Order: sequence, then structure tokens, then C-alpha cells
Amino acid sequence: MTKINADKIFPENKISIEEIKSGIEKALALSEKLGASDAEIVFSIGESTSIQFKKDIIETAKQSTSAGYGVRAVVNGAVGFAGTNLMSDLENTLRTAVASAKVMEADPLFKNFPEKAVYKEVGGLFDDKIVDMSLDECIECATDMISGVKSIENMIPTSGGFSRSVSYFMIMNTDGLSAQRKGTAVSGFTDVTTASGEVSTAYDYNVSRKKDVDFTVIGKNAADLAKKSLKGISCGAEKMPVIFHPFSFADILENTLVPSVDADNIQKERSGLVGRLGDEIAHSDLSIIDNGTLEGGISSGAFDDEGTPTQKTTVIGNGILKSYLYDSYTAGKDNVKSTGNGYRYSYSSAPGVDFSNFIIDFPQSDVIAETKKGIYVNTVIGAHTANEISGDFSIEGRNAFLIENGEISKPIKSVMISGNIFEMLKNIDGAGKDVRSVGGIITPSIRISEMSVIGE
Repeated sequence: MTKINADKIFPENKISIEEIKSGIEKALALSEKLGASDAEIVFSIGESTSIQFKKDIIETAKQSTSAGYGVRAVVNGAVGFAGTNLMSDLENTLRTAVASAKVMEADPLFKNFPEKAVYKEVGGLFDDKIVDMSLDECIECATDMISGVKSIENMIPTSGGFSRSVSYFMIMNTDGLSAQRKGTAVSGFTDVTTASGEVSTAYDYNVSRKKDVDFTVIGKNAADLAKKSLKGISCGAEKMPVIFHPFSFADILENTLVPSVDADNIQKERSGLVGRLGDEIAHSDLSIIDNGTLEGGISSGAFDDEGTPTQKTTVIGNGILKSYLYDSYTAGKDNVKSTGNGYRYSYSSAPGVDFSNFIIDFPQSDVIAETKKGIYVNTVIGAHTANEISGDFSIEGRNAFLIENGEISKPIKSVMISGNIFEMLKNIDGAGKDVRSVGGIITPSIRISEMSVIGE
């Protein structure tokens, strides 16, 4: 891998990565003397800029830096954890992790930390232009969203925000593993509403590893959708085809299918896909790939947060359930290799299973033009209440529209949609060409042949 000079990424913080690395090496050597058979130390530092606005006023503009260590130590088969944000406190943090392990019961299912590996470079994850962004430039991105909203008559933003982040991550363990990576990202979102008269709301957002987001478009898209949603009708109650915009389909997947293929949930029997490997669970044209090596992917990297090389994992291949997602611990329990899906919320948390870039692949066409009658749903509310085991859900569709004779026609006031994710996957019969990356889920619009719909 390319050598990373984090001193140049964060020059104002005067952090010497060589000193950090040397300190970690000394701590790992000390771990054995303290009684640990294995130890792992991560270091991360992140710089962020956050701009928040309400209506057309910038309310806050914050710049912050957070850094710290996370330590795992193994003593007699028990794993202890500790974290600190004090750069001079690594040795004490190590001692705390070791002491924690000494009072814990041994975990016979824990095998070992990941071993030293060779990593393939993943491109498109770092942009110097994001590093160099000034606070004024970040504020301008937020005001561009506001301008985009106000360019549509009678529309105003209710709230929104811009975020810029620059990050660096290092991991080392007593098995010889040593790896480092860096990344950048910018994102923006806004909620909008009508300035007067009938109330109509909408939302849009975008995120990228590069400084290539058009923030004015985010505001325009949200405002345009809110305007088109005015004067909604009731659609009654019936069964009909439903086309989910990438926003709504990703929301459903993240709260149903994603946890169902998490190996930790499988092992704890908290999934409807326990024992289903090799079964046909979806339409034969549907494939879903978790790809941690995707160039420019929001969740991409050469390795996961345990140091395991990332990979392309076929979760569903032509309708067949091919694999679950594993970190090193769950992989050890099943005597398989980690899929490189061990992730942490921060340096102060232990790793667990999570998806990287969840890519939905289905033959694409002009699904709206091919739909004689149906409903198009932009966003949903309530997906988080789905039953992760059964896959059942009941959601409210927002910014929904009636489809008539292959065209988007009238807006719908409110619509409730109930269904089951496993039935949905089998009943997919179309996908649009409008692929979006939504929080790491990369999907086009998806058409389900028939769903129960209840209008206001």
C-alpha cells in the first residue's frame, strides 16, 4: 500500500504518526509482560466541519478534531477492552484492558485477532481538495443548498446541514498486523416545506468521497419534489405494483435484509435466514454484493476496522443466498474466514459486524414507462420498526405518486404499505436506471409486482 503521511493531513494538530506508531509498538511489547497473550491497538483521528441551518439562516458552524486509542487485550481466553482520547494515556489504557480481561470469563469461541496481510489499494477515497476546504467554503456549500430550495417558488428549507470530514486510522496487533488508511467525505442534506398555503414537505441529500457534490441541486431537488407533492389525492385500498425510489428501498433494506445477513444475528437466531444458505430467497435475476473494495465507496477501504482485507462478498447470487457477513469473531465461531466486515463506531468501541457497500444488481429498464398502474414512493417512515426476524414491516410512504399509463401522474396524500422483505425480494420485477448511493446501500429504483396499499 502507499505510505500515508498523516502529518500532512493534519499539520495543524502536530501529530507525528511515527511517534504514534512507536508508542503502539512499545505498548504491544508491554502487553505480554502484563500477562496478555494477544493485544490489538487502534489509533484514529478525525477532523470535521459541520454547518447547520434552519430556514435560510446559518445557525452553527463548527470545526472539531477527535483522536484516541482503542485497546483489546486477551488474557486466558478472555477479551478486555478500553479506550482513551488522551494521547499520553496509551499505557494506562492498555493496563485497563488487561485488568478487564483478567476479571472476565474466558470466551472459548474467541480464536485470535486477524493476522498480518497484504492489502490491495482502493482508489477514490481521498481528495486533497476536501482537506483544503476553508470554513467559508463549507458555509458556501450550505448556502448553496438554501439557494437551491428558494429557486423553486414558495419553497423554504426547514433545516439542513453540510458536513466535511478527513480521517486517518491505524491498527496494529501482536500477530504482526500493521495497517493504516485515510479518507475524506463531504455531504449535504435539507428538509423543505411550503412557505405558505397547503403544507408539503420533502427531503434530499448527497455524499461523496470527492469534492464533486452540487449542493444547489440538493436544494432544488428537495424543493421540486415538495412542490410536485401538493394537492395530493387518496388512492384507496388495493394491491398494486409499487416502485421504490433508491431512498425508500435502501431504508427498507437497511432495517430488514441487512441485519438478516449479519452473522452475529444468525448465530443468535435473530434472523429469518438462519440455516438458509444455498436456498433461493429472491428473484433469480437479483444479486446483492457487499463490496468493501469499491472505488470511491463511502464505506470502502483496503481493510476493515480489525485489519482484515476487504473483499467482494456475494450475499445473494441470482436469487440464491450465498453468504452471511462476518467479522473475525463470528467467522471464528463458524470456522470460516472473515468477509472483512468488522467495523467500529469509533476508536472507543469494540468491533462488530456491519455492511460496507451493499450493491443491488437487477436488470435495468424504464420501469415507470413499463408500469400501467402503480405507485411511486420516494421516502418512507417507520422502516426502523420492521421485525428483523420475520421480515414483516408496515411503513408510511411519503412524497408518493400515482403511476398511470407509464407516467408519474397525481401526488398521493398519504399511503400505508405493508409487506415482508423476503416476499418483496421474490416479487421484484423491475429496476430503474437511477442508481444512488444511500448510506452505503447502492441501488436503483426497484419495482415490486404487487403490494398491499392503503391510502388516506
